[in-house]
Amino acid sequence: MKDKEIIETSNSLLEVGSLLMESGASTHRIRLTIERLGAGLGYSCETLITHKTVFLLLRNNTTDELYNSFKKTPPHSVNFTLVSEISKLSWKVVEGKLLLKQLQNEIVRIKNIPRYSFISVLIFVSFADAGFCRLFGGMYLDMLIAFVATFFGFIVRHYSAKIKFNVYLSIAFAALTASLIAGGSTFLNDSSTNHLAFATSVLFLIPGVPLINSFSDLMDGYTMNGIVRGTHAMLIALFISLGMFVAMLIYNF
Repeated sequence: MKDKEIIETSNSLLEVGSLLMESGASTHRIRLTIERLGAGLGYSCETLITHKTVFLLLRNNTTDELYNSFKKTPPHSVNFTLVSEISKLSWKVVEGKLLLKQLQNEIVRIKNIPRYSFISVLIFVSFADAGFCRLFGGMYLDMLIAFVATFFGFIVRHYSAKIKFNVYLSIAFAALTASLIAGGSTFLNDSSTNHLAFATSVLFLIPGVPLINSFSDLMDGYTMNGIVRGTHAMLIALFISLGMFVAMLIYNF
């Protein structure tokens, strides 16, 4: 029979690893955070972190008791607030300010930190794409078109993810929606710059975090995770292109 404390410690560390992976942290950061928390609680950790699962071997530094377990990670998103909070939490454990029970309570608190509301994200993402349109030389009308196209494309992406529709197809449908709106305006009102609205209306779908994490993992020696994350990012880019391509066929651009 394993000691209850080592099982609870393992579950807490795996929960932290899973939260970091699903929130967009690099593999190196996940490993360091788990090891830091384990050291703060009196354990040595060996980890195997993949894109979908975190494996953990825990050794009690006092009794040499061993316990190993694993936890699958849910679909990935981006939540840097959670990554930052867990990083601060790990240092509190190292400094002896938190024990296991308090760590468990803090993990629950961090998981329940409210995120930005959907409507605020929707508006600011739309403004961001309109801003990109302006940076590339678009006029105010092009910015408005990019804003509206992004607005509806983001809604499609959001609700597709909410009903757990296939991630790549949902990205293709979001890109198609944004491209059809931006392309329709271009089709009706031809000018020298309105192609910029078409090009920038899908920028909100660009997989920036997976690309950065892929490069980071490759540089840190986590080759398999780097390849998996890079492949995921390339597939997202492919399905963005597919959505835009269908819109171009419809409008015969």
